[in-house]
Amino acid sequence: MGVLSNLEPAEVFRYFEEICSIPHPSYREKKLSDYCVDFAQSRGLEVHQDTLGNIVIIKEAAAGYEAVEPLIIQGHLDMVCEKEPGCVIDFEKDGLDLCVEGDYIAARGTSLGGDDGIAIAMALAILADDTLPHPRIEAVFTVSEEVGMEGAGAVDLSMLKGHKLLNLDSEEEGYFLTSCAGGCRANVSLPVSRETSHGTVYHIAVEGLTGGHSGVEIDKGRANSNLALGRVLLALDGVVAYSLVAMEGGLKDNAIPRMSSADVIVAEADGKRLEALIRETEAALQKEYAVTEPGLHIAVKNRGIGDEYTLTEESRKKVLALVNLLPGGIQSMSADIPGLVETSLNLGVLHLNETELKLHYAVRSSVQSAKDFLVEKIACLAGILGGSLTTEGSYPAWEYRKDSVLREDMVRIYREMYGKDPVIQAIHAGLECGLLADKIEDLDAVSIGPDMVGIHTTEEKLSIASTRRVWEFVLRVIACRS
Repeated sequence: MGVLSNLEPAEVFRYFEEICSIPHPSYREKKLSDYCVDFAQSRGLEVHQDTLGNIVIIKEAAAGYEAVEPLIIQGHLDMVCEKEPGCVIDFEKDGLDLCVEGDYIAARGTSLGGDDGIAIAMALAILADDTLPHPRIEAVFTVSEEVGMEGAGAVDLSMLKGHKLLNLDSEEEGYFLTSCAGGCRANVSLPVSRETSHGTVYHIAVEGLTGGHSGVEIDKGRANSNLALGRVLLALDGVVAYSLVAMEGGLKDNAIPRMSSADVIVAEADGKRLEALIRETEAALQKEYAVTEPGLHIAVKNRGIGDEYTLTEESRKKVLALVNLLPGGIQSMSADIPGLVETSLNLGVLHLNETELKLHYAVRSSVQSAKDFLVEKIACLAGILGGSLTTEGSYPAWEYRKDSVLREDMVRIYREMYGKDPVIQAIHAGLECGLLADKIEDLDAVSIGPDMVGIHTTEEKLSIASTRRVWEFVLRVIACRS
């Protein structure tokens, strides 16, 4: 029996557990994509799979629903793969180690992939059940959502007949998302030169941060470990003579990094002064982030005396300038919607190799011109320091639709079921609805989902009770005849 076999709704959690047993990181979704093809073919359903692994499964209307407009149900196949230090799971080969903690499902040592495995599980459960009342169901499962929505940008939807889309990629029950920011990945490269240096090697690590989704949690005041590391190295500059050996931090551009590290080399006599300065910087950061980052810690380890291949002084200065001077976090708030972040960027990945420093940013804005200007600012500063910028995975904002029949039906059903209105919300995180709206004329879309916490982190959890309630609500929505 599976870990989730005693949970309700049974079929939803059965499919979710099967999904979690199949490796499906971004760009490695083929096994899960093929699983969906086998699922459809075994039930005689129309299925389309493209070369990227995007899937479209079509189930014709149940009796009595032939005249009802088709409904598109959509989610993405890939997950953000994060794991704790020491975790031996290989995301390209191994399934997740699921556990139940009270009302929550989690994965031991790793992220869970509830974003967006629960959407695929719900859609499969709907497609598998021949007793449900429903119109023609057009299930669309995309790949590479977490790395720039590349699947949604490439998927062929010419076989679809529907103009109503229920996206199941949200993480807060009772919130109906009706618009979102656009965005892109911005990749900065700065060439560096190296030389051999001799002295005491110190390993410095910024640890214990909360992390999170760079769209959903960018307004929570959490620290970015890459930026914090840059600040630590800047605090040493001009006080202790040091050479920079290595820098590393973060795993995904759209995840706020939790841990970053650097190796530096100093004269043996300067070791104590270096440690003292780091402790001073740690105290300052702990005070500034006392509320949002109670676990913030800077570890320092003396690795002994030796020779290292370090950055030249000129390259070290440029690296410090680039990391510390490029903007980070919230850049502007919406003037139209109180509390909504309009424009932001997140330095999700920092990597210094033998020949260059690489910085990977997630850039987001609900205003296209603001997004473009922010990218231009990054390119400008990088260029001054001798670096360059490329962008990829650009996706459009999803604009609010005033005359949404789907939204009004869903609000009415929610009110009937729970005696209250849902929250209609715009979000700063990216959703695939904007890209799909470019492919489907007059698309009417709403995004919902069950309660999840800690998405894109090893603390990710999915609420069991919320999943049951959202499932019951989704069944009412698909049974609606308007």
